[in-house]
Amino acid sequence: MYPSTSSELLRHSDLSKVNMYTIPISDSLSLRVYSDARPYNWKIANLQKGLILIFNGFEKVGEGTGFGFPVVVYADETYFSGTATVFVSECRNCTVVSKEFHMDRVSRKSFKHVKLQNRKARALLRYLADLYQKHQHLRSLLVESFFEKMGIKSNFVKTPSIGKVLISFTINKRFIHVKADFSLLDRKNPRKFFILNEQSSKFFRRYIDANHLELFDKQIGAWNLVQANWACITSINGKIGFKMWKSDGILRRGREFINNSLDWVGLDYEIDPRKTVFEYEIEILGG
Repeated sequence: MYPSTSSELLRHSDLSKVNMYTIPISDSLSLRVYSDARPYNWKIANLQKGLILIFNGFEKVGEGTGFGFPVVVYADETYFSGTATVFVSECRNCTVVSKEFHMDRVSRKSFKHVKLQNRKARALLRYLADLYQKHQHLRSLLVESFFEKMGIKSNFVKTPSIGKVLISFTINKRFIHVKADFSLLDRKNPRKFFILNEQSSKFFRRYIDANHLELFDKQIGAWNLVQANWACITSINGKIGFKMWKSDGILRRGREFINNSLDWVGLDYEIDPRKTVFEYEIEILGG
């Protein structure tokens, strides 16, 4: 068992607080974690990231959230993280990374530098979004493209924290065991939890799953249900990638790309909010 709060973490002498840490996987692959919002790319520049995949010394996260990024949805607001604390422990056979995500950012849109925060304006944006998508997604390529053409920009603004989500990563060779603890949230009655697992869509362009479904680039879709028991996102030649399993959450695949704006592909979990703890596995492929 690993500690689940800051005070518990600090009582364990084998855990060290870090600003950045890199874990080698092979000669060409590694994982990196930051306590700040690096690498500050595009729309989610001021949001925290999970584990970032590195290939031949270059970060391949693009505008993705990394592995293990929490999102908490309430009836009136969706919360993201802009502040975090990271602790690392090196064991004999594994590395343990514990990242506390403070849920202190919300999404807002502005039209030519005028913030759209009142109810009528936000209701209009939701209505426009519904015209372009059948289901409510965390992000939608068509909606973002439409908003940009209208001069509407998205950003994530700081708000009082509603508590924190602790994500623990136990990294053993090519396997990452991820444990998400949502019990430390101060605000009650969430509607949904999400855990995002995203890297760059420029580098990872191929999807394949246990049902022999193979998709490339735009074929992957914006946020589609994974029907198979496992799925992989890989480079175009299939040599580098990551594999995940359905677990007991709803697993979705997604990819979006707009030059210098959106660049993510991943496998994201939708979790019943009655589950305060959620665990899953990631396998790093190739390298």
